[in-house]
Amino acid sequence: MTIIPQGSVSDSATSGTGLRFFALSMVAVTLLFLLNNVLTYWWGWPGLMGFLGHQEWFGATAPRKPLESGAVVLGWLQIGIYVAPVLAIAVQVAMTPKRRLQSDAKMLEAMAAYIVRAAFWGVLLIGVVDMTISFLRVENILEQIIGDGLAKDLGRTSFRGAYVHYPLIVLGFVIAYFKKDLGFIWFALLIVLAELLIVIARFVFSYEQVFMGDLVRFWYAALFLFASAYTLVEEGHVRVDILYTRFSARGKAWANCTGSLLFGMPLCWIILTRGLWTKATLINAPLISYEVSQSGYGMYVKYLMAGFLLIYAVSMMVQFCSSFLSNAAVLLGEEALEAEAAAAAAADEPASTMGRGAIPPEASSV
Repeated sequence: MTIIPQGSVSDSATSGTGLRFFALSMVAVTLLFLLNNVLTYWWGWPGLMGFLGHQEWFGATAPRKPLESGAVVLGWLQIGIYVAPVLAIAVQVAMTPKRRLQSDAKMLEAMAAYIVRAAFWGVLLIGVVDMTISFLRVENILEQIIGDGLAKDLGRTSFRGAYVHYPLIVLGFVIAYFKKDLGFIWFALLIVLAELLIVIARFVFSYEQVFMGDLVRFWYAALFLFASAYTLVEEGHVRVDILYTRFSARGKAWANCTGSLLFGMPLCWIILTRGLWTKATLINAPLISYEVSQSGYGMYVKYLMAGFLLIYAVSMMVQFCSSFLSNAAVLLGEEALEAEAAAAAAADEPASTMGRGAIPPEASSV
């Protein structure tokens, strides 16, 4: 009979529970930060800092205008939006102490892949549709197809963003749910074809419009930023591996865990906080105002390119948490402990079978 040291198993389970809570809470707070940003700057809710200032908590600065009773209620709801999911994660983790770190790592990896797939499909659809609209406008064909009223509405950035771009983004999330492959190669090919179209149109037909260059920049920026999380999964990022390649499996796990904690996650939070902290920051300002380039009949997608940083930070945060859990599983010897437990169960099975009334071989022969 194989005996497993119970202390090592219990210590590993306790450490694994704490690490799972940390990683899952980090992802939850990241997504909740985005939700509260929308509630604050799009829907006019008081915001976390405004509510804390109103309550005079943690030394927060009080808002210039006192909050009304309805705004105070919304502020409490925003507090609850942060607290309730984190408490739910704590309960779920406590109820599943034997769940493997690798299982949660795979779940987070799938989440990051889904975010990237949805963003790719949204960008692909928006690029094709917005380029078509821009081409029809510059050639004065759009009015003949949809009428003067709708054509003028499509010339307004807020209308095109709200009624064309955002529905296509939702459609991208739906397509990404059913189509699991990312399609980086095909997306890169489309960028090459779009650039080739510019060359042929310019030097063969002497035809060039602003939207043609906008499409290449729009798609190329998406390819560069969205593929980062996927490249992290595939270990494709360039690393200084003069020392790393000589590390043992545990040494590499320590390096990856430390890098995720000290460099990866803080980088993502710097992008999110610096880009979304106020209404006039780098990411919020273009998205709220539907900012476009002042280049005539170009594509109306400049504000979405500011949102690419958002997708980059969120997908990388989720993937860093996944990488942290998978490497922590190596440090805790999760697979070794499971193998020992399986061996112990296999060794105990004959004895337990006999204990249920099985007839020993000697007795059956008699």
